[in-house]
Amino acid sequence: MRTHFVNFLAYPVVLIAGFFVFKKDNLSTKSIAAHQESKMTFLSSAEPIFYGPNQEDFETFTQDLRYYSLATSRPDSFISFREALAFKESQGKYGVVNSLGYLGKYQFGMSTLRLFGVRDSLTFLNSPKLQEKVFVKNLRYNHDLLEDYIEKYDGQKIGGVEVTESGILAAAHLSGVGGVKKYLRSNGRGRSRDAYGSSVRGYMKKFAGYDLSKVMKR
Repeated sequence: MRTHFVNFLAYPVVLIAGFFVFKKDNLSTKSIAAHQESKMTFLSSAEPIFYGPNQEDFETFTQDLRYYSLATSRPDSFISFREALAFKESQGKYGVVNSLGYLGKYQFGMSTLRLFGVRDSLTFLNSPKLQEKVFVKNLRYNHDLLEDYIEKYDGQKIGGVEVTESGILAAAHLSGVGGVKKYLRSNGRGRSRDAYGSSVRGYMKKFAGYDLSKVMKR
């Protein structure tokens, strides 16, 4: 989840592409940070590094989950929303870290993870179940903070894009709650982008119209 925006276009140059596989007993949170400092500045979010100890296991889990999603969900369902957002963030891969240090299938930053009790980045990367759990928690958390805005703006056109609940929550995943509020209050004039060129407006448009009612039930 990328919460820091810049008001200018800043596209990293991709110099290295590939995946790096590490054994769990030789990998610590400290070693991840050191490796990120020396290598990850050369990678964009489209070219993630793999840090998990069992890449094949992660890929199998992802494929099985996606197959289940396609077999059991409507195109406008929460599962479809989740997988579409995950593919945009990380191509749906659990064990990746981008060039800015965002983690996992949904590209969370450590500040967000700590909000939900996650202190160890390696543990997070190694647990698909934990990543899915945090995704739902974060979605509900953002929904609670943006509920008034969802009620006020749902169905309106802001910046040429129809506002929907799922679009708002996808945009909050990208920019944080503050970025969404700024966009809506300014009537779409605040179209700042993140370091990879993604914008609140773009996420609102791309992820509009999904039915998230089931996952919002407590």
